[in-house]
Amino acid sequence: MEIRNYDELDSLQIDTLREIGSIGTGNSATSLSALLNKEVRITMPEVRIMGYNEAIEWIGGAEEITAGVLVRMSGEINGIMLSVQQLDFANLVLESVLNKTVEDYSQLRNIENSALVEVGNIMISTFINALSGLAGISIELSVPAFTVDMQGAILAVPMAEYGGQSDYIMTIGGNFVCDDKVVSCRLLLSPDVRSLNFLLRKLGVNGG
Repeated sequence: MEIRNYDELDSLQIDTLREIGSIGTGNSATSLSALLNKEVRITMPEVRIMGYNEAIEWIGGAEEITAGVLVRMSGEINGIMLSVQQLDFANLVLESVLNKTVEDYSQLRNIENSALVEVGNIMISTFINALSGLAGISIELSVPAFTVDMQGAILAVPMAEYGGQSDYIMTIGGNFVCDDKVVSCRLLLSPDVRSLNFLLRKLGVNGG
């Protein structure tokens, strides 16, 4: 039986998506480790199905300024994936790649933006490649888009695109550990409902 909304996912389906999230974020951490040339680990990621307002609060509140890297998915899966890069994560990247940090996002220039886009794109691409391999599906990714804005405004993108289909979003979040310092990372994967049903069928947990 196909689902019509994210909140109809049963425990087996959520557990399967959590396993996908764990593998995907683990691969993202490996890629990040290679890029930064230092060991990066990922804590056990959470996979949660939440309303948009709840998701905004979960990543720190609507008015919190953050950076976002957004990639659109097409092919057998349609939707978006968003990497929310809070300041501690951004500075981990900038210090490792450019040997500098910033006090706030207003200090970002083109070279810093490019570094954050590249890292976000690599993490998202690695995650999606793991998903594609596990499910045996083909997913094409767009050129990444980058913005610095309030988190509420950044999350308005998936809400505007898919809010008519669902009042819920699937969030995958974990913490990276680097140099014994924990930095937060939020990856938000939002396939449309048709694509989610297709993915669950490919994974053998379509509920019927």
